[in-house]
Amino acid sequence: MEKRIRKQFTKELETIKKRILALGALVEERVQMALKAIDTNDSDLADKIIKTDYEIDEVEVEIEEECLKVLALHQPVAIDLRFIVAVIKINAELERIGDQAVNIAERVGVTAKSEQPDFYFDYATMGEKAQAMLKMSLDALINLDYDLAFKVVMMDDEVDRIKSEAYDKIKKEIGENPDKIGYLINLFLISRHLERLADHTTNIAEQVVYLIEGDIIRHAPYPQE
Repeated sequence: MEKRIRKQFTKELETIKKRILALGALVEERVQMALKAIDTNDSDLADKIIKTDYEIDEVEVEIEEECLKVLALHQPVAIDLRFIVAVIKINAELERIGDQAVNIAERVGVTAKSEQPDFYFDYATMGEKAQAMLKMSLDALINLDYDLAFKVVMMDDEVDRIKSEAYDKIKKEIGENPDKIGYLINLFLISRHLERLADHTTNIAEQVVYLIEGDIIRHAPYPQE
């Protein structure tokens, strides 16, 4: 009886892992679409991101319900408990990344319809870094790779730096072209959403570190030994 229960428990954990990785792939797709929308100023693509956000929300709720069911029925301990706790938090972070993709799409929807000045801030590097961080954090989860997860945490400062650069350049442009303030503010907000996207990705990496080592590192510059 006990062996059969353990087998069922293991099967349920594997199902949850597959579901969280599938959600990760879906979120990666939305981020890629959002970055393309920024690059092409494509309002139709932006609208598609907004209209399909419900897909991420539905999966996020389903995964949380599955995790809570496992907690209630099996009362896991040790590494199994850490896995469920980490998945619940990663699940929420992935949903928030999806929200940031929607926020970016909403900004693109505005800029695409605005009269645009000659100025444009190139978000390619910032977007590539944020996208790479997301992929690395999910790879770290798949492979339980502590070093890769911690590398993601260290990359967050690079995204913050580009956001500050965007702020300085766009602020200067607003001073020179106050009649284009609406367009320029929306252009700046894209940098805020990309930064938040990277922050949520960093949170995922921190949860992977917790899953592997049991260390909570979100308020520490380095993982605790």
